[in-house]
Amino acid sequence: MELNGTNEEFESLNNQLNDESQLQEYKKPFDDYQTGLLPRMLGNFLVWCGNTVYGAQPSYLKFRAVEVIARVPYHSWASASFTLLTMFYTDEKRALKLSKIVKFARLAADNETMHVIVVSHLARAEEEAGIIRYTFIPMFFAFFYFWASYVLYLIKPRWSLELNYLFEQHAFDQYSLFLQIHGDELRAKAIASDFLAWYGRHPRSQYEFFREVRNDEIIHRNRSIHEIGLNEGR
Repeated sequence: MELNGTNEEFESLNNQLNDESQLQEYKKPFDDYQTGLLPRMLGNFLVWCGNTVYGAQPSYLKFRAVEVIARVPYHSWASASFTLLTMFYTDEKRALKLSKIVKFARLAADNETMHVIVVSHLARAEEEAGIIRYTFIPMFFAFFYFWASYVLYLIKPRWSLELNYLFEQHAFDQYSLFLQIHGDELRAKAIASDFLAWYGRHPRSQYEFFREVRNDEIIHRNRSIHEIGLNEGR
């Protein structure tokens, strides 16, 4: 299922991916995608930094830090596209390409914002967070990631999109592992969030919430590569 930038389509696809066979079918075409050297180096650096600071195993507080950073590239692409539209507004074909990615970026940014707000809400009840490790350091990473994504997008959009592919793959793997390790415990935990209800999701347990977030991340991963094709006219 391709997305045209509507929340209804996004939510429909997310629900479909609750079925394991459909999830594997959706993942498979891009599981072996090979990124360029530069995005691979930056992606490995970001993942290494995250694992060094927050540990290799998934946790509520690690997800909180990850989600602060995960929102960044979508805002970065929108800003870079605005810059390019200001420079090349007479090129209608190019303007259309840029406007398409901005539409997706806004949808994804709203989705990632929901992640960080709800995960932070859950984390407060589970673990105590130090302000330096879980507030200042993620903000520093986010600042670096924003400008790296912005500059890469201006130079070569493919690099910025591939960097996001790698980050979203890491997020998907972490949420999948979290569900595998803590599945029974999460099924027994209720979830109540005004922001989540406002967003339009109503999971019956923390397991269902984190499964939805896992699905979001793989959609973002695949869509990043899909955007490369749109940008390059394929």
